[in-house]
Amino acid sequence: MTRLAVRDLAVARGGLRAVEQLSFALAAGQALILRGPNGIGKTTVLRTLAGLQPAVAGTIEAAPESLAYAGHADGLKPALSVAENLRFWSRVFDGPEIGAALERMNLRDLATRPAHALSAGQKRRLGLARLLVTGRPVWLLDEPTVSLDSASVALFAGVLRDHLAQGGAALIATHIDLGLPEAEILDLAPYRARPGQRDQRPAGFNEAFA
Repeated sequence: MTRLAVRDLAVARGGLRAVEQLSFALAAGQALILRGPNGIGKTTVLRTLAGLQPAVAGTIEAAPESLAYAGHADGLKPALSVAENLRFWSRVFDGPEIGAALERMNLRDLATRPAHALSAGQKRRLGLARLLVTGRPVWLLDEPTVSLDSASVALFAGVLRDHLAQGGAALIATHIDLGLPEAEILDLAPYRARPGQRDQRPAGFNEAFA
């Protein structure tokens, strides 16, 4: 089963094309690692797939409400506790109960702690735990292991492997070895846009408001 299909995708950053003619398919149970030098457009590709900005060209095919995005921000409400944050996101996505997410990301002992009182690594684990309460099969992950120690990286890798084993899929921008030897590599270098090529948006367009 194909979870995500991309054909001839072009994406832009700051009014200039970053990546173009990108095509790939992501099947159930598959992990695909995005690679390429800093600034090539990995984050821009993920944001475009997540619907946070429009594509310049090409098509993106996925089942409705099947994609979950985890970017650089953890998406936490500082005044809410760990459990309250997860309950909030579970309700937004009409997802499952939060108990499994707390357990899988080693957050049960922190359930009543306010998010603002967490360490950077704990906040990251909570941000990633949100994926488990979305109920969505395709995870779009932008450097998911930032701020995590080696034990937490291994913890998340286990969660990711279980997600794939249950028919999920993942597209991951990372330079860290997640212990997924079966994951395929998608190098964006061959898809780098030609220098100076602009998209067709009007002058003054700011993609942050897309």
